[in-house]
Amino acid sequence: MLTESSQPQRRSRVRQVAVLALLLVAVPFVYLPQIELPLWGQVSVDQPNDLVYIADLDFWQRSNRETRVDAVAHFDLAHDLNNVPLTIGDWSGVDVPETNQEVMILLEPEQYLQRLYQNSAGQYIWLSMIGGRSSQPFHAPDICYDADGWQYNLGSQSMGLADGGELYGLWLEAKKRQPGEQIDTEHIVFYFYLFPNPERRLSDGIVLFKLTSPRYGSVQETLAIHRDFIQHFFTRAEKRNG
Repeated sequence: MLTESSQPQRRSRVRQVAVLALLLVAVPFVYLPQIELPLWGQVSVDQPNDLVYIADLDFWQRSNRETRVDAVAHFDLAHDLNNVPLTIGDWSGVDVPETNQEVMILLEPEQYLQRLYQNSAGQYIWLSMIGGRSSQPFHAPDICYDADGWQYNLGSQSMGLADGGELYGLWLEAKKRQPGEQIDTEHIVFYFYLFPNPERRLSDGIVLFKLTSPRYGSVQETLAIHRDFIQHFFTRAEKRNG
């Protein structure tokens, strides 16, 4: 039972989630028409041999989908996430800085990156990376979409990597009829958490890797596009548990 003193705290937390939902879920609608993406280049990224991370579906407990993954860039808080390649494979991206300070105040991330990538077929994916050393910056996407009135389905998905193994993540299919629109807006989200070592200590930092796109065909067809994107950043995976 909630006490009188706990009720204001709960209302404050609900308000924070609702504010985050409105700010984070609405990002594609606010920025997409205003962004001019660069032309696609042929920039290649050489993979260092020492870029190894632990990926999992959750950040607060291990799952049987925990994997060791080889990456082509640094995805940890000891490095600047802004150095993750903007052009990779057939994808070219542009940074979209977060200008709403309320997001930063509520999340309190150590690092926050928001980018829009597009391929030569005209398909686009938002990449969001949030890094922190506490649970404060990490809000499951389904909570934000639910708070903003979206209808959604959830599931897990394995992403086969080019050099072997599978990287696991959670996906979300969400839809909502926007004011003044005749058809639903649909999002497909895929995300997982990255740790710099098997110990997974909060003090060492955690990075949320999240992709958001429109639905291109079926959910599985859209996730195949996400897989193509992911395969340029992560090359091999090895399951650690189960």
